[in-house]
Amino acid sequence: MKKIGVIDGQGGGIGSAIIKKIKELYGETVEVVALGTNAIATAQMLKAGANRGASGENAIVQTTKSVDVILGPLGIIIAHAMMGEVTPGIAEGVAGSPAAKLLLPLTQENVTIVGVARLPMPHLIEELIDMHLHNFIT
Repeated sequence: MKKIGVIDGQGGGIGSAIIKKIKELYGETVEVVALGTNAIATAQMLKAGANRGASGENAIVQTTKSVDVILGPLGIIIAHAMMGEVTPGIAEGVAGSPAAKLLLPLTQENVTIVGVARLPMPHLIEELIDMHLHNFIT
């Protein structure tokens, strides 16, 4: 069974939307671990159907070492992103994880990803799961 780490912060809305879509398509054939930069984000992702959840820097750094795939917004690999919720330790832990990383080109930071089309979040999540995550599940 593949283990998918979903990382989000602030209110956990992006992570929750990702988890709902994963659970709709794959149900209990995958394990989804919600990793929130704060307890509110983790709680929202657990409500969305994550199998387990944990919050904070150490939980994220340790858990990303053992998941097969990491999903989340681009900000999870940028130190001080999400209004400072992504610590340098989180950014380094996620970026250095041996897991595959599938990141949505969404960020509040002053970063532009050149060559990426601007699509609404629901379309990005659909593409993330249908076109990219599928390759790691099968």
